[in-house]
Amino acid sequence: MTEALIHNTAAISGDTTAVPAAPEAPASAAVPLSAEDVEAAVHAVADRSKHAARRMASANRAWKDRGLRAIGAALLARKDQILAANAKDVAAGKANGTSAAMLDRLTLTDARITGLVDALENLANLPDPVGNVVRGQTLPNGLRLRQINVPMGVVAAIYEARPNVTVDIAGLALKSGNAVILRGGTAAAATNDTLVHVLREALDGVGLPADAVQTVDQYGREGANALMRARGRVDVLIPRGGRDLIQSVVLNAAVPVIETGEGNVHIFIDESASEDMAVEILLNAKTQRPSVCNTVETLLVHSRSTVLPAVAAALRGAGVTLHADERIRAALPSSVESVPATDEDWGTEYMDLDLAVAMVDSLDDAVKHIRTWSTGHTEAILTNDLANAERFIAEVDSAAVIVNASTRFTDGGELGLGAEVGISTQKLHARGPMGLTELTTTKWIVQGEGQVRG
Repeated sequence: MTEALIHNTAAISGDTTAVPAAPEAPASAAVPLSAEDVEAAVHAVADRSKHAARRMASANRAWKDRGLRAIGAALLARKDQILAANAKDVAAGKANGTSAAMLDRLTLTDARITGLVDALENLANLPDPVGNVVRGQTLPNGLRLRQINVPMGVVAAIYEARPNVTVDIAGLALKSGNAVILRGGTAAAATNDTLVHVLREALDGVGLPADAVQTVDQYGREGANALMRARGRVDVLIPRGGRDLIQSVVLNAAVPVIETGEGNVHIFIDESASEDMAVEILLNAKTQRPSVCNTVETLLVHSRSTVLPAVAAALRGAGVTLHADERIRAALPSSVESVPATDEDWGTEYMDLDLAVAMVDSLDDAVKHIRTWSTGHTEAILTNDLANAERFIAEVDSAAVIVNASTRFTDGGELGLGAEVGISTQKLHARGPMGLTELTTTKWIVQGEGQVRG
């Protein structure tokens, strides 16, 4: 162990303030906790998280990276247990009539667990954002200024049926020096319970506080409500899921919220786009994994483009249902089936093998459609006209704007962030894929030699 690591160990171990253990939910569902008891229990969890966050803020990069790699090793070692728990959740979901898209998000496989471990390794290889100097200067009076990145503190996340998020958010929070409180929902209860135990044991095994990762799943929906009201105990809350969940958090939370948005994602095929590129990109953007938020949901085709027949035939061949407007239906070959589009289709995030398709007469019309129906997540243009590409970039106001590539690249891992907490569609603090830096805030360091203000 290096001298720096030994020094940091002392710093972390030095805070011995007693924090009470969180009350546990009753073993029997027949004896539920009262709303007041749930709030007290969630507050206890948050207080323990705040204690852990103070310790995490003192951990240097080497120590945090050891924690991330220990979690990765534990996920592989406990893979069979995790998959068994996940199988219970998936079976329950099927029995409850859960949609195919939600089941896909819920399901873990060998490959997906390996992907989580790879993401943790990528995080460990990234620079530590804590202590990064955003800007600095020396004033004429001799004061030396630095604005540096520091951890948020206690980061809470409310999400649904996405056990991969449990690992991604925990990893990002730990690397950025935070503690995290998770509410992963009933659909993934068994999987998340197993994952949280694995993560906590791995942290404890390398001397990091186990309470840096906690869950309030045991307190049900009322626990989520209490978490949203825990102002002063939770520094930031991030919802991730469907529109109903996100809006519920945004409208009801008393703690600061970073809004992640649903993905009503558009691709505009300009008249100059090549057929081969359009076919390959649309197939990837719609069919690679339809259930995720960066999948294209609406295709806009320029009326002078010649690629529609090939693109539509390829999508239909891949099993995509085309919800097409009258002009598109009239232009399609008789061999390519479609269903009439309604206004509801333009605002729908299908998360399935469905695609709304409309014809437009100009770039202006495409931008107008996007401004009307977009959720501000990701929009793409396929074009060989540089001027049109630049106009699209300038005039489309979304978190990510893509030229001649699949919308599936709006992803923290793909963009070199290691992983992501979610895709922020708001404009305050963070926008787009939220990685390590987005889980930090800043503080000013002012150093002087006795200066006083005149």
